[in-house]
Amino acid sequence: MNINKGILRIACAQVNLTVGDIKGNLLKISEYIERAKSLKVDMLSFPELTITGYPPEDLIYKSGFIGMNMNCLKAVAEKTDGIKAIVGFIDNIDGRLYNAAAVLDDGHITAVYHKRKLPNYGVFDENRYFVPGEEPVTTLIKETRASIMICEDIWKTDFLTDHHISSVGIIVSLNASPYHMGKMKERESQVCGLAREYGVYISYCNLIGGQDELIFDGQSFIVNNRGDLIARAGAFREELLVAEIEPSLVPAEESRRPVKYSRRLDDIPEAYAALVCGVKDYMAKNEFKEAIIGLSGGIDSSLVTVIAADALGSSNVKCIYMPSMYSSEESFRDASALTAKLGVKLIEMPINSIYEKFIDALSPFFKGMSFDITEENIQARIRGSLLMALSNKFGYLVLTTGNKSEMSTGYATLYGDMAGGFAVIKDVPKTLVYKLSKYRNTLDPVIPENIFLKEPTAELRPGQKDSDTLPGYDLLDTILKAYIEENRGTVDIAGKGIDREIISRVAALVDKNEYKRRQSPPGIKITPLSFGKERRMPITNRYKDDNGCGG
Repeated sequence: MNINKGILRIACAQVNLTVGDIKGNLLKISEYIERAKSLKVDMLSFPELTITGYPPEDLIYKSGFIGMNMNCLKAVAEKTDGIKAIVGFIDNIDGRLYNAAAVLDDGHITAVYHKRKLPNYGVFDENRYFVPGEEPVTTLIKETRASIMICEDIWKTDFLTDHHISSVGIIVSLNASPYHMGKMKERESQVCGLAREYGVYISYCNLIGGQDELIFDGQSFIVNNRGDLIARAGAFREELLVAEIEPSLVPAEESRRPVKYSRRLDDIPEAYAALVCGVKDYMAKNEFKEAIIGLSGGIDSSLVTVIAADALGSSNVKCIYMPSMYSSEESFRDASALTAKLGVKLIEMPINSIYEKFIDALSPFFKGMSFDITEENIQARIRGSLLMALSNKFGYLVLTTGNKSEMSTGYATLYGDMAGGFAVIKDVPKTLVYKLSKYRNTLDPVIPENIFLKEPTAELRPGQKDSDTLPGYDLLDTILKAYIEENRGTVDIAGKGIDREIISRVAALVDKNEYKRRQSPPGIKITPLSFGKERRMPITNRYKDDNGCGG
């Protein structure tokens, strides 16, 4: 039982940082320190690697980067008169780099904690850059002893007994925990369970904002020593979360004080907000103002258009409708209705004459050969070239419209519909595309109902349907989730009652299209395992999980 006394006013600075923008991050840190001072906060914590942004990756190897980060820390320390702040930075001790947190108090650096558990799975690669810390660090907040931790430390708790847990009243955790659907439930379950087990308060401060394919959702929170949530910040927005706690109470009796509690979003609204945040930050942090989208009148490009309009404002989105001889009037009507409701500019740019010139140029080589996927892909590549030309001329960023089901199976054209700068729904399975679109229509019915009703088609040949090439999307997405996200083999998946031949066909499509995915633009991660840095499959690869040799 701890013997700490007194009411503490603690805060989490849930801020949106930019990797490498050390001066800009310093300004934001300083702003939140001043805000916390004005609210009489005793202790203010920030997200992991506050000064550099997370993850800095190979910027760490740039000459001057670590030194600039250290100088910034000293500048932050000078602003902490009358407040204790805990700030993330990269510490350098004789060339050994640490993911660190500095305790800043009354203008001085009074303690430094080095992260002890370095994640090296999924999107994390911290063993490449950092050395693990060895010792716990505690600090006094008034009369209450606090233990400092950084992100993974609170998930791998085998070392907590030597963190002086029995003598502390609160754990202060700095985090850069990336979003995926369901992640917040996992975090709260882990942290609340830890608080109950050790009888301590926990302050969990998380980063928000987009960084390439990663999205950080924030939702920082504070729990009492019974494991009850007493404060939670909102999702995907900057916020200064303040709470009063009294660590001397065992068990806690917080009910007499108001609770700051932002409602946790359901999975679909949360995923939609993540996609909007990802587009908005990728554009802003890479200094793009306007986006351009190839709008076909189908569900995928419609969802991307709506997300872009919500992220950037309708006036900053341009849509190009590029019909061929196989495009239907229905598609044009749907595209027109969508852009009219959104207030997005729609430009029609037919490709028939360009396509005919391609065919004429190739006809001597294709003589006597029938129409096939080659001619289909020419149409897609013409569209990709037109979009990229407009991007080059006017500085637009091309947002691609391929979903995860298509990226998984190679049902997309290199240098065609895969051409662009950012792949908004690259990690969104087709079935989830429909759910997200239906959710968005509950807020404002901008996507025409006909787009939900018609059968998916690429319209690259007469009467074409996606189901000519792929299994139905409900079945396909079930197989893909098991094969890609859960790494299950074909025999195991067949145990679900799915036809073994269909599973093998889908698995073969996934395996042979790795070369395409390697050339695709980055896209927003919203599932537990996306196509990006966390899935590193060899392109040259003949492994099959059912080709003999036992196991």
